[in-house]
Amino acid sequence: MSWSRHRLHTGDEFRAVTRGGVRSARSHVVVHLTLLTQGDEAPRVGFVVSKKIGNAVVRNRVTRRLREIIRPQLATMPPGSAVVLRALPGIDAQVFADLRADVDSALSTAERKLDRRAESVR
Repeated sequence: MSWSRHRLHTGDEFRAVTRGGVRSARSHVVVHLTLLTQGDEAPRVGFVVSKKIGNAVVRNRVTRRLREIIRPQLATMPPGSAVVLRALPGIDAQVFADLRADVDSALSTAERKLDRRAESVR
C-alpha cells in the first residue's frame, strides 16, 4: 500500500483536523477525526510524535507501530475522512496489543462523536 495518498502533508491539514474535528483520548494516544471533504478522496492519516516521547529511534518506532495499527482501519473509514494520532508520553513502553486496543477504542469513540455532530447539523 502506498502511504503517500493516505498521508496528511501540511501543517494546515493537521490544524484543520485537530481544530475542526472531534477528539478522543486514551492513556497514551489522542485521536482527532474530521471530514475534510465530501468527495471520493481516500482517508488520510497524520502522526504527531513529539520529542517528549523519546529520541529519534523511539519516535520512529512509535510512528511505525501506530501506522500498522491504523492501516487496517483505513478500509472502513469514510471517504474524505482525516485522522491525526497524537502520541503521549509512555507510549513507547506500552505493549502492542494494548496500544492497538487503545487506538481502536479511541477511534470508534471519535467516529461516534463525529456521527452525532453530523446528525445535529442536519
